[in-house]
This record gives sequence, C-alpha cells and structure tokens, in this order.
Amino acid sequence: MRLAPVAADSTHLDYGLDTMFGRETKSVDCQFDVKRLDDGKLALHVRPPLPKDLDKAQIVVFSAEGRHISGIVRRAERLADDSLQLVVEPDRGFAGTAG
Repeated sequence: MRLAPVAADSTHLDYGLDTMFGRETKSVDCQFDVKRLDDGKLALHVRPPLPKDLDKAQIVVFSAEGRHISGIVRRAERLADDSLQLVVEPDRGFAGTAG
C-alpha cells in the first residue's frame, strides 16, 4: 500500500456519530496528517490529545489541498502512541484528483 502525502490544514476536524437520537456532529481542534492511499481512500492520522469517541465516528470533514473534504470512515485504529488512524473514503470529487 503506497501512501502519497496530501497537504492538510491539520487544525480542525468535524465528525459525526450515529446515536439512538440521530446523528450527532462534533468538532475538535487537533493535529493530523493526511495521506492518499492507492485505492483512493485517505489515511487520516490524528495525534493526541483527541476525543475518546473519535474512533466511533462514521463521517469526518476536514480541510486538505485547499478544499473541504468529507468522507465515510471505513476503519479506525488506535495506535501504540495513543494516536488514531482513520481510513476515510472521500466523497466523489476528491478521490483521485490532484490539487
């Protein structure tokens, strides 16, 4: 799996959680890196401190390459350094395009 860097704003992240009362949208200011995966998905690496429920997010919205990117979280993995890696399938219009 080859990773290609994507320029990221790396300061603000919105995310959505499905609850029994509907979708709950939250925001966090954090540091993150974004890399493009070969299959068109993005690897979003969020460094601590981060909210405890971010690994349960179903959608995320952030800025990269001068655009707002929203996508569906396909996989979340807590790493040994307490960071979190989210594999995100971006909405059409971003995947495969260069800034």
